[in-house]
Amino acid sequence: MEHGAVITRTASEHDPNAPSSPIRKLVLVASIAAGVQFGWALQLSLLTPYVQVLGVPHAWSSFIWLCGPISGLLVQPTVGYYSDRCTSKFGRRRPFIVAGAALVALAVVLIGWAADMGRALGDSPEKKTKPRAVVFFVIGFWILDVANNTLQGPCRAFLADLSGNNHSKMSAANAFFAFFMAVGNVLGYASGSYPKLYHIFPFTKTQACDVYCANLKSCFIFSILLLITLTTVAVSLVRETQLEKNNQGKDYEGDQEKKAPFLGQLMSAVKNLSKPMCLLLVVTSLNWIGWFPFTLYDTDWMGREVYGGRADGSEVERKLYDQGVSAGSLGLMVYAVVLGLSSLAIEPMARCLGDVKRVWGLGNFLLAVCLGLTLVASKMADKARSGGAALGPPPSDVKSFALSVFGILGIPQAVTFSIPFALASIFSNASGAGQGLSLGLLNIAICIPQMFVSLVIGPLDAAFGGGNLPGFVMGAIFAAISGIFAFSILPSSANLHKP
Repeated sequence: MEHGAVITRTASEHDPNAPSSPIRKLVLVASIAAGVQFGWALQLSLLTPYVQVLGVPHAWSSFIWLCGPISGLLVQPTVGYYSDRCTSKFGRRRPFIVAGAALVALAVVLIGWAADMGRALGDSPEKKTKPRAVVFFVIGFWILDVANNTLQGPCRAFLADLSGNNHSKMSAANAFFAFFMAVGNVLGYASGSYPKLYHIFPFTKTQACDVYCANLKSCFIFSILLLITLTTVAVSLVRETQLEKNNQGKDYEGDQEKKAPFLGQLMSAVKNLSKPMCLLLVVTSLNWIGWFPFTLYDTDWMGREVYGGRADGSEVERKLYDQGVSAGSLGLMVYAVVLGLSSLAIEPMARCLGDVKRVWGLGNFLLAVCLGLTLVASKMADKARSGGAALGPPPSDVKSFALSVFGILGIPQAVTFSIPFALASIFSNASGAGQGLSLGLLNIAICIPQMFVSLVIGPLDAAFGGGNLPGFVMGAIFAAISGIFAFSILPSSANLHKP
């Protein structure tokens, strides 16, 4: 092969007849998502309750989640930009994937052992708030989000590179990615819902770290072992060829733009976005404003509204809250199984409905309905508690209804994890933009809504009594709007150039 004709370059952006790689390579690269999502599932299901165990009030815990969108806002576009131009002998995407995996390992140590390090530096076991532990946790949380963004952007760009200009294979690659995210979710939520996992690693339970904390440590140990294994296999078996230095950035900008600083080129890329890509960013933003209230507080909702517990309440209330969080983790596992099965059905659904944007629109409407059903489940649980009985878990029918909401949510989540990224790659190819930078810009459309929700949802919930339902109602409204926009303003991918 000629030195400059590289696999890693998104050749499909310049040659409509560029070949795509075998499915097995797509599967190997997509499998990294299982390791990434294992850790992310632990973040979603266990870390909001964990920060309250460290003494952070519920109304303030949402601000900690600002770490993710702020890092994603900066990291993915930057990583995407430089991975498009990386001239390492290991290829364009693989160096960033390996670096991301190493950062995940560091973050896991800081988060899992935050309580121990805080105690060692002077946190008092008698005081509710553990300030030093919170500092280690927040630093680890920042690093973990940076690491996840460093991993996911290049992985998706790598899949686009390997897909060539084959729209069907590009959609399938993103469906594989969503499927393996579901596998990681199942593993993460299953481990999070098992209260005795720490027995496998008895050293995780210490004076500063109770059973809940020890389980969190054990879960993270498993997640990093899985991520390292999958990453090693993928980067070893799916090779890239070095990009010639004299071709660096040549395919994406003219000679004058190539000399501009990174921020200048990023602003230029934003100004020159195609209309389809701009519309995609709008619908994506609305969609994620719908998702984030539930994503951030799903297990907290089970502990508070469904089980009637409190992380900072009496002993009975704390026990109920812990039971609710475990039940929420079980619900998230059910949701992840449905997500995985649904991700394999996205391509057939798109063929049946005639366009992927219709699948996305219907998924957004289903999200709005499910968020509305959380109010029904909460009212059922509240009615059961108001009967005068002693505090205890909700009746089985209430618990089953709440868990069914989790399960149904797996369908629109499979759509959200797949279709926007496939459309971004397709629109990117049609306009000649770089895959890494385009997917980084799509991530900005995800990060900004998370920042908005993180800033708004705490005060919003507090204004209505401190629960989670006001945020869920807000999410339902935005989900419905995103569904309308997906049908009405998004262009059809079928109208774009195909090879």
